[in-house]
Formats: sequence, structure tokens, C-alpha cells
Amino acid sequence: MWCWLFNFFAFVLYAYLFYEFKLYGETILQFFFMVVNFYGFYYWLKGKQQDHDIRIEPIAVQTAIIQMIIAAVGGLVFGLVLKNFTDAAVPMLDSQLAAFSLLATYWTSRKHIATWILWVFVDIVYVGMFIYKDLFLTSALYAAFVLMAAYGWYQWEKVKRKQNLGAGQL
Repeated sequence: MWCWLFNFFAFVLYAYLFYEFKLYGETILQFFFMVVNFYGFYYWLKGKQQDHDIRIEPIAVQTAIIQMIIAAVGGLVFGLVLKNFTDAAVPMLDSQLAAFSLLATYWTSRKHIATWILWVFVDIVYVGMFIYKDLFLTSALYAAFVLMAAYGWYQWEKVKRKQNLGAGQL
């Protein structure tokens, strides 16, 4: 639960940093993160169980695919805007990462286990982008996020087995 509160301060700091490095997609993403962060905090607080176990909410594979297509198209449109109207450093990559980060954050707020799979892939690509932009400490942070997401996936898989989620769901 505390991560939702801690994240708010990280979003403000990173919005400034990403703006300075002309990663405008990431800058805007931080503000969306703040909104989804408050939603996630509320949703998790509201759905808190007495035993403090996470209650994973399944997502249908078809729904996940549709949402990923929407994220990809949204990222493409946003990338074209960044490319044509700003001096963004890497507009298409920046916008796709922003779009899929939004989706992963939404999935986290909804307690979908698929969030961890998506975060692993997104954070791996972030590591490369931040190295390219000479943001080495941020790259190291995102490498740690990859490990944290993999661990989260592992932990939630154990919970998922206890909950016996059905086939065709993530």
C-alpha cells in the first residue's frame, strides 16, 4: 500500500527530469501516473482483505489483447504528435513506452497478474532507451524494476495458484 503513496513523489521528480532530457512522452506519462496512482490506491484500499492477501482479478486473454492493441495505436498517434510538433529525442519509442506503461499501471491498479509480464518487457526497453539518453542511474533503476517485476510475477503466480483462476485468463 505504501508504494502508491511513495510513487507520487517519484512521479513529480521524474516529470522534471524527463522534461529536461526531452522525453516528453515520459513527462506527460508521469502526470497520468499520478491520476492512475490515486485510483489504484483507492481501489486497493477499498478491496483490502482482512487477511491482507492480494486478491488477483483475472483478465480475459481477448480483453488483454484488445487493450494492448489500443495502447499500441494510442502510442503511435502520440508518437506522431511528438515527432511533428516537438523536439522530442526519441518520439516513437518514447510514446510506445508511455502507452504501454499506462496500460501496465492500469492493470496493476486492477490487480491483473498480466501487469508483471508487461512491466518486465516495458522496463527492459526502458533500460535501453535510458542508456541511449545517457541517463545511466535511471537505467540502473529500471533494471532493478525488471527484477522487481519478475519477482512480483513470481509472487502473484503463487497467489494465483491458491485462487485457482480458470483457463483463458491472465
